[in-house]
Amino acid sequence: MIDAMYNGGLGLIAADWWTTAAWPVIWALLKIVAVLLPVLGAVAYLTLWERKLLGFMQVRYGPNRVGPAGLLQPIADALKLLTKELIRPSAASNGLFRLGPVLAITPALAAWVAVPFGPEAVIANINAGLLVILAITSIEVYGVIIAGWASNSKYAFLGALRASAQMVSYEIAIGFCFLVVVMTAGSLNLGDIVASQSRGMGAGMGLDFLSWNWLPLLPIFMVYLISGVAETNRHPFDVVEGEAEIVAGHMVEYSGMGFAIFFLAEYASMWLVSILAVLMFLGGWLPPVAFLDFIPGWIWLGIKTFVVVSMFIWIRATFPRFRYDQIMRLGWKIFIPVTLVWLLLVGGLMQTSWNIWN
Repeated sequence: MIDAMYNGGLGLIAADWWTTAAWPVIWALLKIVAVLLPVLGAVAYLTLWERKLLGFMQVRYGPNRVGPAGLLQPIADALKLLTKELIRPSAASNGLFRLGPVLAITPALAAWVAVPFGPEAVIANINAGLLVILAITSIEVYGVIIAGWASNSKYAFLGALRASAQMVSYEIAIGFCFLVVVMTAGSLNLGDIVASQSRGMGAGMGLDFLSWNWLPLLPIFMVYLISGVAETNRHPFDVVEGEAEIVAGHMVEYSGMGFAIFFLAEYASMWLVSILAVLMFLGGWLPPVAFLDFIPGWIWLGIKTFVVVSMFIWIRATFPRFRYDQIMRLGWKIFIPVTLVWLLLVGGLMQTSWNIWN
């Protein structure tokens, strides 16, 4: 269907400039808009879902005043933040102060260029798609550092240092998790990684979920989920925004939409981490059992991603905040050694006759 739409656009105008230059650019822009608009909507309404789910877990009402069942609350919040004054500290570096929020949210949105929503439904079907996503998301830490430094505040600078150290340490563990999955799939293409999970004994019996990577790579899956929570600075790893210690961290000097962009970047990262978990470990758009394959794959992908992102909220409602030294010890002394050991074990197993990823 997507190829038919593209070919139909090519046939609109019989001219070389249209087929070689104009239409491919327009088609790429249309695909970007088709992905970014739902992502931005999902980011906005994740804030509402978080407040609703936390209210349910704490036996209270969430937002229920603005619109039916509170469904217009994210729109009201956006309008409120858009109309707030943007205040810049007099001693702040003007250019870098404004650049910080942009660098924080841009990688979380740009990484979707290589995220597939189906076998061929992707903006750019890159062979090294996973590597592209890692490269793009690694830039996000610069937005945090620049925001803290440009604010010219000791609280913001301390928060930026804590955030950057935490993000870098858990990025290493996430990178090793991805490396294990790449070894088993034999490809850096996310579509190929999903396809590799459709093979195995479980899939042969119609129980596809038993062939997904979450089962044979369960320790790696758990490390990835916990590292994803830490990477997005979510509770209980949100010492970056520990109000009792450093007064909201690197974004303490921001107001209005400057603060809102940092806030939305966190939720955009939650969606990205969640959909990557689904693609790498939970079969992507594959149905859990064979007799449900009549349901479109993008629906399965959406359901799985929604469940994983809801776990972020569940964790927030359950665990107390960790101390900073506990967070760093977990990343460097536990997760990185565990992923290295599991990497060696999987590599050794793949060289034997017990290789289950043939």
